[in-house]
Amino acid sequence: MARIDAFLKLGSQQGCSDVHLAVGVPPMLRMHGDLLPIKFRELRVTELDGYIGEILTRSQGEQFAKGNDLDFSYVSAEGGRFRVNVYRKETGIGATFRAIPSEVPTLEKLGLPPMITKLCDYHQGMILVTGSTGTGKSTTLAAMIDHLNQTRKLNIISLEDPIEFVHRSKNSQVIQRELGTHIPTFAEGVRAAMREDPDVILVGELRDAETISMAMTAAETGHLVLGTLHTTSAVKTIDRIIDALPVEEREQTKSFLAQSLLAVVTQVLIKTGDARGRKAICEVLMMTKAVAKLIQTDQSHQIPSQMQMGRDLGMQLLDQAMLAAIAAREIDPDDAYGYAINKAAFQKYVTDTNMLPKVDITGSSPAPASTSAA
Repeated sequence: MARIDAFLKLGSQQGCSDVHLAVGVPPMLRMHGDLLPIKFRELRVTELDGYIGEILTRSQGEQFAKGNDLDFSYVSAEGGRFRVNVYRKETGIGATFRAIPSEVPTLEKLGLPPMITKLCDYHQGMILVTGSTGTGKSTTLAAMIDHLNQTRKLNIISLEDPIEFVHRSKNSQVIQRELGTHIPTFAEGVRAAMREDPDVILVGELRDAETISMAMTAAETGHLVLGTLHTTSAVKTIDRIIDALPVEEREQTKSFLAQSLLAVVTQVLIKTGDARGRKAICEVLMMTKAVAKLIQTDQSHQIPSQMQMGRDLGMQLLDQAMLAAIAAREIDPDDAYGYAINKAAFQKYVTDTNMLPKVDITGSSPAPASTSAA
């Protein structure tokens, strides 16, 4: 058993989302969003080099020796499955291990909006799940793939970096391909997938213009495409896609979005009311004729008003979703306040008054809100 497995086993037993190992600090666990050190000495250079070296393949070791970061999956002898990133920093090497549950959670267990389940009924078009790093995008997509796998007879091709949740074919066939192991790039993976009789193509990350273009082509030619972007709202997602492609393709891109984009789901993870976990809260944009017209006429800044009025269509702004979750006592209002756009609507729920803007009783403008809430 690799020595590093002891730390991973401890992390799994504690229910953490990530295990961090870096030279000069003790091992740390990400617990419900907070990074906490474990009772252990500061890791030394030779010590951590040895730990990491035990789990690398010869090829990975050669790549890391050349100065490249590494992304791969690792199955611990006792601690489960992890997505791993190994990197170098000023004082030596470091590694982050993201815990991957052995069972794919269901959409219902994740408590996601019912509209996300309905999106799985579509046969073609593009669905984007977006958010910052560590907001559960991969988990949401895995739950969607599992739902499709159980309820429909499809050929599902998943392109990942690296493979996280392992899907076993049920009613559908699920083919999982890993960047760097089975495909050189996401764009090449999509190009190859379209020759493999797919019904659904999952693209782990739309990270460049070529990948976005290939994913758009797949969606336009009769496939259901699921993908992710590191954007923090539906409007920013629309703008990112338009800006990513060459200027001469801008009108074509806007036309694609208006006709083939089905939905954008943007999520954050917010601490639960009992502080024992985190819950995914989602902003949902559904493509309608009104939204399509705003995109085509360069008025994407008006999309939030359409989302606010589109609750009966399954749409919701992040602020709306968080306020509903606060009312249901599902999330911590103090944590939600940090994510809110219209913070005034959340102030009456905040319990830590240090987070609120300071009022100057002399009549001058209030001081800005504490940055600790951001």
